[in-house]
Amino acid sequence: MASHEATKVLRAAGEATIQVSLGSGVTLGDGRFTVIAGPCALENADQVEKSATAVKQAGAHVLRGGAFKPRTSPYAFQGLGEMGLKLLAEQGKRHRMPVISEVMDVSQLSLMMDYVDVLQIGARNMHNFSLLREVAKTQRPVVLKRGFGATLEEWLHAAEYLLDGGNDQVILCERGIRSFDTTLRNTLDLAGMAWVKERSKLPVIVDPSHSTGVRSLVIPMALAAAAAGADGLMVEVHPTPETALCDGPQALTPAMFGSLMQTLPGLLQATGRKLSGYEALTAVGS
Repeated sequence: MASHEATKVLRAAGEATIQVSLGSGVTLGDGRFTVIAGPCALENADQVEKSATAVKQAGAHVLRGGAFKPRTSPYAFQGLGEMGLKLLAEQGKRHRMPVISEVMDVSQLSLMMDYVDVLQIGARNMHNFSLLREVAKTQRPVVLKRGFGATLEEWLHAAEYLLDGGNDQVILCERGIRSFDTTLRNTLDLAGMAWVKERSKLPVIVDPSHSTGVRSLVIPMALAAAAAGADGLMVEVHPTPETALCDGPQALTPAMFGSLMQTLPGLLQATGRKLSGYEALTAVGS
């Protein structure tokens, strides 16, 4: 009888973390710390341009932005669709940054492939196994977010679908889970992140924006994630969070994001690691 355990994602004794190439020379899982940043939702050309410029200047490595938004209410902003993807791709090329956006449905895959370097599977779709199988066939790098009600084992099994489909270019993302306490948007499970990083050979990043839902907590939790051994961050940044059409209360301003990026190198050095591309950044600034 075949084993039902997720085996392809597990780390054998002494096995190194899989390195995931995101494009434009950015690699996640090579021991350096990688930062993905940008707005939750792509809203218009001006907002995308300002967001991209801000995160690039601060030292982010990958540009994020949602073109298709899975919203709780059908009346909430659902995203710009292909127009958003075009804006994201344009800014990615301009700033020489790989871009990532969420795919919600198999029907969107061919369109997404024309514009993005990295596909994101959101928390609501972690259990969408037919989507996972189709995404695996693309051979594109994938960020797989943990479902907000998923156990760690269920998260690993979802990743197993991607690896079993022949794609090992997978990044796991802890984005908070629901608990009995509703004070914050979610509960950031850093212990779970560390456990998965020990057990799995896949790189693991943390989303401190969705896991807290509170702007003032994003930087402390981002630094805590770095100290706990995460391979990187996915952070929401908006030029004017107060006018954001989606998740404004958890988006960092460009100034706050700049402060985070200035703090990370020292913290990472204390844990024996480096921010990806930090040597190049300091050389330019010297």
